[in-house]
Amino acid sequence: MTHPLLGLLLRAARGRPPAPDGAVEVLPGLPGPVDAVLAFTAHHLVVADVDPELVAARLPDGDLAAPMSPAFLAWLGGRLGSRPGSLDVVLAAEGVGGAPPLELLPVADPDRHQRVVEALRHRSDLEVWSDPERAGLLLLGRGLAGRRELAFEVEPARRNRGLGRRLVAAARHLTPPGEPLFAQVAAGNAASLRAVAAAGFRPLGAEVLFDRAG
Repeated sequence: MTHPLLGLLLRAARGRPPAPDGAVEVLPGLPGPVDAVLAFTAHHLVVADVDPELVAARLPDGDLAAPMSPAFLAWLGGRLGSRPGSLDVVLAAEGVGGAPPLELLPVADPDRHQRVVEALRHRSDLEVWSDPERAGLLLLGRGLAGRRELAFEVEPARRNRGLGRRLVAAARHLTPPGEPLFAQVAAGNAASLRAVAAAGFRPLGAEVLFDRAG
């Protein structure tokens, strides 16, 4: 059965985010390895098996920043037996199909890359691609609630040359036309945010994940 979070995310990616009504919704926990808190404009989601009354009791009325505050995230992590991960900006764009803007080759030995090892903990149906010079990696898979996600990295010596932007743009071509594709970027990673935005991705909000393994 599809989790209700997926439909909400797909609608947001298509320009219909949750109403900016100041609400904090508690949704059932996801199948898979993580729980989550998501922030949209004046609307938050707590996606975990936690009592909504306990959540409400921890959040001051009218404080729109409280669900993403360190105090609340630490409390929630304690309830879940986990720790909050990084604060990520969530962006989305629709697939366009067609030929990518650079040549991509499937990576024959993906398990030797730490980013791939980390991605396999949270994503299924993972595809791993590289440019012919192996200066960058592009990962595509199914992540939170089954949404289609990308991740990428560029070797330090090859950065600031536009490769990151072209890898992200290529991900849209590897995605069926009209299907939303999501990217999560650490809030302080300005270089990656610029690359993702330059490839046509729009910010939707933010999220913090809680890994049930730790």
